[in-house]
Amino acid sequence: MQSRDIFDNLSPLDHRYWEANRELFDALSERLSDRASVRACVLAEIALLKAHLAARGLGTEERFRDLDALAGSVDPEEVAREEEKTRHNIRALVNVLQSKVPADLAPLVHLGATSVDILDTARAVQLRGAVLEVLLPLLARVLAELARLAEEEADTPQVGRTHGRHAVPVTFGFALAEYAARLGKCLPRLEDLARDLRGKLAGATGSYNALSMIYPDPEEVERTYLGFLGLSPSEHSTQLVEPEHVLRLLLELNTAFGILANLADDLRHLQREEIDEVRESFGGAQVGSSTMPQKRNPWNSEHVKSLWKAFCPRVLTFFLDQISEHQRDLTNSASERFSVEFLAGLGAAANRMLKVLKSLSVDRERMAVNLRSSGGAVLAEPAYILLAESGRADAHEEVRRLTLQAESEGLSFSEVLARRPEIRDILYGRLRDLGHPDPEGFFAAPERYRGLAAEKARALGRKYRELARRWAD
Repeated sequence: MQSRDIFDNLSPLDHRYWEANRELFDALSERLSDRASVRACVLAEIALLKAHLAARGLGTEERFRDLDALAGSVDPEEVAREEEKTRHNIRALVNVLQSKVPADLAPLVHLGATSVDILDTARAVQLRGAVLEVLLPLLARVLAELARLAEEEADTPQVGRTHGRHAVPVTFGFALAEYAARLGKCLPRLEDLARDLRGKLAGATGSYNALSMIYPDPEEVERTYLGFLGLSPSEHSTQLVEPEHVLRLLLELNTAFGILANLADDLRHLQREEIDEVRESFGGAQVGSSTMPQKRNPWNSEHVKSLWKAFCPRVLTFFLDQISEHQRDLTNSASERFSVEFLAGLGAAANRMLKVLKSLSVDRERMAVNLRSSGGAVLAEPAYILLAESGRADAHEEVRRLTLQAESEGLSFSEVLARRPEIRDILYGRLRDLGHPDPEGFFAAPERYRGLAAEKARALGRKYRELARRWAD
């Protein structure tokens, strides 16, 4: 076996990101590597042998156990050496497997199948394992951290921001609950799509020609074959399984990837010097700049977004792989192989985001300072609403002029209100009617105007914390 220094590898996934994600990448490699692909194809060929035995009334538990034990005896390197001769991956596998099974079973190896009956079925097994056993639990841990922070920071006042400008107040927990809700909807969808991946044993054109020469009910044999692998048959096959099963799964994975990138972008901006409301952890010996010793950059959040930028465009290839002429062409034979890199990129981003959330430092005092920095102008909305409710049709314009006056004269919004007793008294009166405990102090305390932000944050935090437990382990 050839050994290779990882720093000689071309793909950053195989050196830089493998170093940072060893456990994750090893788990993905176990399910998606070339070695894993050979192993999955062997399992499919063994399942086909068992289906033949079952259809002939020869399928005893003992024979099935012996065949299952054979699966581990096929060395991918032996298959690779055989492929150098055959120039065909599945025929090479068949030749190797025929040399290992009992002589009476050798003629049944691959009988009635075409290559893609094995390849597409094996790919479904691989992707299902990678999603259900590796990526879904990882994303669930990210979701659990988001839910935890949403609950812990449910009451932490924060200025809302739209278009990069200060809007009405929210809470930091509410801001994070958005991402819990968005990511949380992906997880059950991913599970459903992974479990709905399909296989086939329908032959070269999908019309069961070969199996029809052997069995009166080819579809029953197909169901038996796939049943050994925990799969269902594609409703209609050409030489390929309907590509939309894999496509939908990859698109949902990309949806989760985009949510992580959006979260990373928000956290990155909250670490800007002029905002400075949260901070990523920074190691004692860590360096932020080669020339500016004081720098502490939001490098992890930036990294998550950068990984998304590298892998999101591959969605175009997923759509291109949806198209195959007539019963099959080979235009997806190379491009389809790279989808495993997409899964690795998503895993690396999720791992990095998990690290960010676990050690995120929240500066509540800074959030309060930023909320109050506009002099209470973020309370223009409730002033307008209360004034309009009193019957003033020009309420919006009146309040708009008050905010301009406050800005031009360097006054707070409550100070400008104090100069307009006819408006101020209406507002205080409406607040008293609503049962507000301190009408006179309302416009000097923007943190009091938060609607249902805290309640929503706690409710969504609880909901998705419970949901995450389903997959996190």
